[in-house]
Amino acid sequence: MAEGNDGGQGGGTPQSQTLDRGLRVLEHLAAVGRPQPIAEIGQALGLHRSITYRLLRTLEDHQLVERDPAGHYWLGLGIAGLARGVRADLQTAALPWLNALVTELGMTAFLVVRAGDETVTVTSVEPQDTAAHVVYRPGTRHPVGRGAPGLALLMPEAPSPEDREALREARRVGWASSHGEVIAGLRSIAAPVLGPDGGARAALAVVFVDEGADTGRVGRAVTAAAQRVGAALR
Repeated sequence: MAEGNDGGQGGGTPQSQTLDRGLRVLEHLAAVGRPQPIAEIGQALGLHRSITYRLLRTLEDHQLVERDPAGHYWLGLGIAGLARGVRADLQTAALPWLNALVTELGMTAFLVVRAGDETVTVTSVEPQDTAAHVVYRPGTRHPVGRGAPGLALLMPEAPSPEDREALREARRVGWASSHGEVIAGLRSIAAPVLGPDGGARAALAVVFVDEGADTGRVGRAVTAAAQRVGAALR
């Protein structure tokens, strides 16, 4: 019998338990956003250390994870290769404006799309001439209702009495802002990339350490870039 086979009925246990575990490892590393030792990864996912080790070694063979000098694991460069094929037209349109934001603001800029109830980073560009900057890797995901990128994706939707105050404020000023909701201590500002129907195809965002930054200037720059991406797609 196939591992984890539920007879093709849908639901229940995954068709491949090993594949499911491997994907959960990648999702976990994307969510935490920092290298982790094997024990912490296994503990977070409820997996035995030996199983976690075998999964990580297999993922490492495919360059989907990599080890730092301390032997801790995080997402590998192979993730970026896979992400390049996701919504290629959107990434092609966004890349020049992500680069423009990095040049203008000196901040890491990235493109996110919605996948169900989550936002997923598909492309990111980091400054090359700053003393320090935030690393935000493709594949990073978080709930759509949390963080500026998620709020930006929700901005074009019809208002609801249940909307967060942060979402109401985003609709009022034209961009979304959050602090510490995804990564502690960091601020993110994002704006939606609108499709022809007025819905959000994606969101452009920047992430930075909030130390006296002119958030109004940043918000206007991100909004203008998002509008240009939307125009390029049309």
